[in-house]
Amino acid sequence: MAFKYLVIVESPAKAKTIEKYLGRNYKVVASLGHIRDLPKSRMGVDFENNYEPDYITIRGKGPVIKELKKHAKKAEKVFLAADPDREGEAIAWHLSFLLDLDNTELNRVVFNEITKDAVKNALKNPRRLNEDLIDSQQARRILDRIVGYQISPLLWKKVKRGLSAGRVQSVALKMICDREKEIKDFNPEEYWSLDANFLKKRTKFKASYYGLNGKKSDLPNDEAVQKVLKKLDQDGDFDVRKVVKKERKRNPHPAFTTSSLQQEAAGKINFRTRKTMMTAQQLYEGISLGRGGAVGLITYMRTDSTRLSDTAKAEANELIISEYGKEYAATTTKALKNKSGAQDAHEAIRPTSAARKPDDIKQYLSKDQFKLYQLIWSRFIASQMKPAVYDTMRVDIEQNEVMFRANGSKVKFKGYQMVYSEAKKEKDNMLPDLVEGDVIKLESLEPSQHFTQPPARFSEATLIKSLEENGVGRPSTYAPTLETIQRRYYVTLKNKRFEPTELGGIVNEIIGEFFPNIVDVNFTASMEKDLDAVEEGKKEWVELIDQFYQPFKKEVTIAEKELEEVEIEDEPAGFDCEKCGSPMVIKMGRYGKFFACSNFPDCRNTKAIVKKIGVTCPLCKKGEVVERKSKKNRIFYGCEHYPECEFTSWDKPIGRDCPKCEHYLVEKITKKQSQVKCSNCDYEEALQK
Repeated sequence: MAFKYLVIVESPAKAKTIEKYLGRNYKVVASLGHIRDLPKSRMGVDFENNYEPDYITIRGKGPVIKELKKHAKKAEKVFLAADPDREGEAIAWHLSFLLDLDNTELNRVVFNEITKDAVKNALKNPRRLNEDLIDSQQARRILDRIVGYQISPLLWKKVKRGLSAGRVQSVALKMICDREKEIKDFNPEEYWSLDANFLKKRTKFKASYYGLNGKKSDLPNDEAVQKVLKKLDQDGDFDVRKVVKKERKRNPHPAFTTSSLQQEAAGKINFRTRKTMMTAQQLYEGISLGRGGAVGLITYMRTDSTRLSDTAKAEANELIISEYGKEYAATTTKALKNKSGAQDAHEAIRPTSAARKPDDIKQYLSKDQFKLYQLIWSRFIASQMKPAVYDTMRVDIEQNEVMFRANGSKVKFKGYQMVYSEAKKEKDNMLPDLVEGDVIKLESLEPSQHFTQPPARFSEATLIKSLEENGVGRPSTYAPTLETIQRRYYVTLKNKRFEPTELGGIVNEIIGEFFPNIVDVNFTASMEKDLDAVEEGKKEWVELIDQFYQPFKKEVTIAEKELEEVEIEDEPAGFDCEKCGSPMVIKMGRYGKFFACSNFPDCRNTKAIVKKIGVTCPLCKKGEVVERKSKKNRIFYGCEHYPECEFTSWDKPIGRDCPKCEHYLVEKITKKQSQVKCSNCDYEEALQK
């Protein structure tokens, strides 16, 4: 079929959705992501010629480029419609070069959402390629190449092959290692609490020790508690000294940015960062909604802007009034200031149509797509609603100069919480109707000993939050950064928390000693600001690279001379090799520790380190069930005699059979509860700890 205009996007899914919106004069094709990049086998940066990059066609992209050139020759005009960010601008620029297009031509189209109106409007208003955006992305790519290709070979030579270093990943690793040191160095301190259970006209309520003589004081030890208890007459009257009643408002959070979506998806629907971004990509590129065809359900999901269009706000307002009532719709919404350095080219993440309610399209979505869409839709609608209002009450109770304080609250108006509630939902905790001068009775006292706790290890969500707060990286970098430090075995996820490995600790120490700027949070954040300045046309990219490279080059030279080879000692395994009789040792590999023969390379016998759980295999009845790890580092259970016995289970077998159907029972652990369930039928029981 003849066509006049060619539109090039990155993915086939995006192409399929967009083509349905355009007439027969348009053909929409996919470049399948980047088509040119720096070479993998060498640096690809000319240090003698203003850091000129040497781009080459990505291996395997020849047929794609050939097809694009064929279509471009037939078209009267080619539109470059890659994603609306730095990386998308760079893809469009590389396409323009390979297709020999005129860079001064108005052929770049951007849209923040894949809907019929947005796409058609973008095609009516094309612009030139943005050279500042291209320069900013190019500077980022060259900086990452310089760091990676000059530090990584040092690590290969001095530690072991297969290691890597990167600007953002090195900072993330340092933050995890520093937190681990804090935990190890932490000294717990004792402190006490003293709760009092009071009674007012058969209504019980709790108050906590506040202090003496109206001044707040702590209870550092049991001795301090006993002094307070001696002052109290537990059978005597307690006086209500002060009652403060107030109204408190809780404002809704703004619609999602990339990082806040990743954090909330982890907390509320238990999604890993990679899963969140992959599912969001599907929702953005388009889902088929029956006869209506494919439509993009959310706006672009890589953004650090909290801005919303007036059209989106008006549509949300209309839905809120019709669904919940006029009293829930915010008359004005607070103008939110984006954080410093935020790219405001597009909006926050929101549904492309507020009227497209999650339950109405549930049948067309996968389970994961529905969960994430519901989260995004709810947060957006809530952001346009009135605050929740609480009635609060604070009561000070005193006897013999000892003061207790009770706080209570109750929802007066749910506001945005009709649609969206925080992960930690506030419970109603109303106190009885008390007035100053009331006399009440004590029912009991509850002294409790506590110890301060070390800081928690980072989860994916809290690490992303910390990186964002420190200005390290950008929305698109978080997911690949976390993936890389796990793939390199610098860190492991245990109970959904990051722990550095021995290898990660070694790499962090080396980079910290010889390349202090690379792991310095402030330096990396400053670099991000400089990249933003290039994007805004306020700084030259060559100047930025040169300011970084000149001192970095000296650090590389010093490291090459002074860095001594690090030998990771093998640990004795405690048994001999069944093939040659030499002692087996525990070695550090790219994917963790494993058993290997000490007689290597003469004997190449290796074994995975497996953890037995003390349960006989329910399939072969001979071997023991062992804990294994999948390629994605997820724990599962299998028979030690694999592959002879193919038993596997994601859930941990407990060594008993189901009383109903005699299949094996497993321990099923979810976020909310832990149970024993049958692997075959609906039998379940409480988990005995």
